[in-house]
Amino acid sequence: MKPPAPPEQDAFVALQRAAACLMDSVAELLKPHGLRPAQYNVLRILRGAHPEQLSCRQVAARMMTREPDLTRLLDRLEKAGLIRRQRQASDRRVVRVGITAAGLELLARIDAPMLALHRFQFSVLSEKQTATLVRLARRLAES
Repeated sequence: MKPPAPPEQDAFVALQRAAACLMDSVAELLKPHGLRPAQYNVLRILRGAHPEQLSCRQVAARMMTREPDLTRLLDRLEKAGLIRRQRQASDRRVVRVGITAAGLELLARIDAPMLALHRFQFSVLSEKQTATLVRLARRLAES
């Protein structure tokens, strides 16, 4: 008989499975809009900074997950007219990124369905349980 897994291992696997399940639903919601979750994350980051522009480094630091090829992701968003990039005049190595009106409009169309999805996803938890989950997840992220 196999010994039970340590609780830390069980917790890690449970969190990974839950995150994958939650993200699968998000990906399905975004697919008709031509977005992947990482692209959606970038657009939300840029909307939060709007009307300011962010450097690529600032965008990368605010991402929920590490994106190995942020430049290519930004290329796709720029080609779709959802963001704009420009080199900083004082330091040509720095590229500033901002969301366009089209990007803002797309996010506005996605906001309500995304909120409805999140409410459905977390409907199995009470408000207090959800708040506890948020607190514990933030604590884990800080470790």
